[in-house]
Amino acid sequence: MLQRPFPAFLLASALWAPMAHAGLPSAVRQTLRQAQVPPDAISVQVQAMEGSPTAPRLAHRENEAMNPASVMKLFTTYAGLQLLGPDHVWRTRIYATGPVREGVLQGSLVIRGSGDPKLVVERAQAMVAEIQALGVRQVRGDIVLDRSVFDVTPRSEPFDDEPLRPYNATPDGLLVNFKSVIYRFLPDPAGGRATVVSEPPLAGLEVPADVPLKAGPCNDWRSGLRADFGQPLRTVFAGSYPASCGERYWPVAFPAPEEFAPRMLQALWTQAGGQLTGQVRQGSTPAQAKLLLEYPSLPLREIIADINKMSNNVMAQQLFLTLSADMGAPGRFEASRLRLARWWRERFPGQFTPVLDNGSGLSRSERSTAAALGQLLRQAQQGPDADAFVQSLAVAGVDGTVQRLKERMPLSPVIGRAWLKTGSLRDVASVAGYVQGESGRRYSVVAIINHANAHQARPALDQLLDWTARDLSAAESSVSPRRHRARHAAH
Repeated sequence: MLQRPFPAFLLASALWAPMAHAGLPSAVRQTLRQAQVPPDAISVQVQAMEGSPTAPRLAHRENEAMNPASVMKLFTTYAGLQLLGPDHVWRTRIYATGPVREGVLQGSLVIRGSGDPKLVVERAQAMVAEIQALGVRQVRGDIVLDRSVFDVTPRSEPFDDEPLRPYNATPDGLLVNFKSVIYRFLPDPAGGRATVVSEPPLAGLEVPADVPLKAGPCNDWRSGLRADFGQPLRTVFAGSYPASCGERYWPVAFPAPEEFAPRMLQALWTQAGGQLTGQVRQGSTPAQAKLLLEYPSLPLREIIADINKMSNNVMAQQLFLTLSADMGAPGRFEASRLRLARWWRERFPGQFTPVLDNGSGLSRSERSTAAALGQLLRQAQQGPDADAFVQSLAVAGVDGTVQRLKERMPLSPVIGRAWLKTGSLRDVASVAGYVQGESGRRYSVVAIINHANAHQARPALDQLLDWTARDLSAAESSVSPRRHRARHAAH
């Protein structure tokens, strides 16, 4: 009897329909079990991007509100693209309170911050150079720093009791170099010492020129330096540095954050040859001050790449506060929460409304569901800002926070084929983004673990990404031999 060819659309249905799994993949379950994390501590959604909306390929507790840690940055960055636009820039404005004659400003120089998330040392140096190029070489008054674009009360205690970690830097209307000092160690085996270099320059900061070298493995080299940052302007390294470490960097949040911008800008001004009669201080912009210069930031599309790829917390908070500062009033966390929530309800009706604190995920109170994050991912890839959003995510095994995935799973098809944002707190491990399957089909993937052993269970997230990428082999194995033969006959 002559059989009709198996219709292509039915073949596709037969191939993909079995892939809507009710339970977690076996490798994921086994890894969770090894980490002593129960299945009810993880929330997962994996859904195909192409075609009409379909049932998720994998759904497990996807409507449970969980703490996603830094994956919350996806809400902040996508809302930023939608509400501000990918070409949005922050403009730091420079004013003079008096006339400029023959290179001398007869008054004060006012630097009014805009909330620029990335006014790092190189860009601050360029800004100072532009000011001096306008003819201002000497300031007979003060250099006044106006931070009033944001209204933020600094945290009374650092997150997770880690005051010197740069991720604890607080947002600022005039944020410079993330309020952090980077110490660079350059070993000289012949001389038996390691040169110490600090950046950026800070007026009054004393740093040892070098430290002694020692033999042995690198291991925990920072502890071996026996650093003391208790006196903000006098850094002490009482220990030694392993020669085997080679060149290393140690970023440290400045212990006196309110002094950071004044000291850095004073140092940059004098380093560039500028003179100052008065002091560098906080203040406001006088109404009669004359605008000299507008110094624009990098565009938002580049800013969100740093936020998502490198999971920069203070940059995320700067952007989050800008959502309300952009409305004309000083940026406040509460006002930004309200604006983002309104935007979410308009764009994602019926979905769980994310609970935001500061927009960075550095919080115990922020919440989302895997389903809500999945919906954001699918809409973001289909909208006009898709390129800017997807390119802001780290590429698996290539860069950002997922670069080391290649070390953990060198043979996985997910390497170079996934665009991801990760999250991590003491009791949270998470991942969200896009995975390109071996079939060519792309998926939105969200997984969140909330448990005391979340860190030990992170390999389960690697397994989930690998399983998602291996969709062709999963589909082949789920099709009966008869359908398998029919599939090949159709080709």
